[in-house]
Amino acid sequence: MTDELHFLTIAEACALISARKLSPVEYTDALLGRIGALDPQLNAFITPTFELARSEARRAEAEIMAGDYRGALHGIPLALKDIYNTKGIRTSGGSRVAMNNVPTEDATTTRMLHEAGTVLLGKLQTHEFAHGGPSFDLPWPPSRNPWNPEHVTGGSSSGSGAALAAGLIPASLGSDTGGSVRNPATFCGIVGLKPTTGLVSRAGVIPNSFTLDHCGPMARTVEDCAILLQAIAGFDAKDPGSVRVDIPDYRGGLGRGIEGLRIGVLRHYWEEDMPAHPDLRAAMEEAMRVLESLGAKIEDCRTHPLQDSFDTKIIIGESEIYSIHYDNLKTRAGDFGRDFLGRILPACLFTASDYVQATREHYRIMAESLPLYDKYDVLLTAGLGPAPRFDAHRTMTFWQKRTDMFRPANLTGAPALVLPCGFSNGLPMGLQLIGRPFDDAGVLRVGHAYQQATDWHTRHPRVLAGAQQPAVNLTGNEPKAAPDLDAATRDFVLNCAQQAGLRLDDYQTTILLEGAPYALEMAQRIRKARDRLEPPALSFRVQH
Repeated sequence: MTDELHFLTIAEACALISARKLSPVEYTDALLGRIGALDPQLNAFITPTFELARSEARRAEAEIMAGDYRGALHGIPLALKDIYNTKGIRTSGGSRVAMNNVPTEDATTTRMLHEAGTVLLGKLQTHEFAHGGPSFDLPWPPSRNPWNPEHVTGGSSSGSGAALAAGLIPASLGSDTGGSVRNPATFCGIVGLKPTTGLVSRAGVIPNSFTLDHCGPMARTVEDCAILLQAIAGFDAKDPGSVRVDIPDYRGGLGRGIEGLRIGVLRHYWEEDMPAHPDLRAAMEEAMRVLESLGAKIEDCRTHPLQDSFDTKIIIGESEIYSIHYDNLKTRAGDFGRDFLGRILPACLFTASDYVQATREHYRIMAESLPLYDKYDVLLTAGLGPAPRFDAHRTMTFWQKRTDMFRPANLTGAPALVLPCGFSNGLPMGLQLIGRPFDDAGVLRVGHAYQQATDWHTRHPRVLAGAQQPAVNLTGNEPKAAPDLDAATRDFVLNCAQQAGLRLDDYQTTILLEGAPYALEMAQRIRKARDRLEPPALSFRVQH
């Protein structure tokens, strides 16, 4: 059995542990050995906690043998994205700025998992402060995709995606502000859930956007995500965005089937707004056929264009993360990575009016989603895939692409689940299911039914111990000041930075100027004519 332990699901492992057929110590040791052998290729971990893991595994085993079994996660090893506070253990955010940050208490979710009896294997790689791209200029190199290490994992929960796909861990918690759980899920061939806004506490987790952040489970199956969600869902007074709702039995509701459920297909997302890879388009057609064969009623539908969500999310999100890191941007900008700076510096060009206009657009997007919730049980759209190569990464793609499959659900607050639906040239692809707010159980139910009818989630990459990491060509991502930036606009941008108190060197100034035209264009698009009575998103309340 030992050779197979690394790809056990949580559900399989807990059945063995509860029956005393698998020792938490044996399970933990098997995973620690695999991490030691394979992580040098994958860079999934920032801070391993091997001795702590062995101690916690011994304690869990003793408790279980004494008849004190806490439930499905007791004795289960896992790891956390390195933005979750862990008492006495470095929480770096993947950044030089916080590389010596050692919290004095756990995040709420960290504590809840500890109380469930989990075993902490370590802290996982993240794009810088859950925001920058796969930067090679940070203290820890970016995670590699186990399916092909020349390709990215997606982010920002990059280490979680790599470690799960490679069988280093059975479970993780990631965070999702604009797809950071779902992006690595689709690129690495695993499952990731962005829960409904307010369902899972964010207290003690390094923030990206106060408006749009979500904490969510990542695993290799929908059932395992349901088990994790059960452990971390619930009201927390420490998180001002937390909502009091009844928590259902997420795992218990998985097996009800989907006969008669109404599924609205947001086909325009992947065919018009953000044209998908031909293989992903074909995979989506097959996925719809599978869901229809299970008894679901499939129907095309439409909502707002993806660009509306993209602009709204970026202006809100970048304004908030800029404010979070403002003091360090003023005094130590050189300690941030190129990708992080390329995203955040142009936010100094957004005005207070731009931010409020974006929150009003946010309200409109949420309100326009309500008729879809009334008509359909679940919405279906594509995820992403296949993953691009590292040498194709460009920081400015963040500003240039104008669309994204994942950002709408961060704005609407709806639960969104990504799971594998096929492969293209050996790399995974994913689909996305979006539900009504607080119907996370319904999204999990549909995803589980699809996984029971397919085998994409049972396929694993072949990672060989001792293999060398392929070299990556980084020459294509040097910052280039926008050549079409006229003198007046350039002066305006530099004046905005000066007025903000940013002391940028020539390299950082080039990064700012490179992104400035796209930020200014985005701000112009958000400045729509609006009735003076049109409200902002903070006045919107989803009924539950």
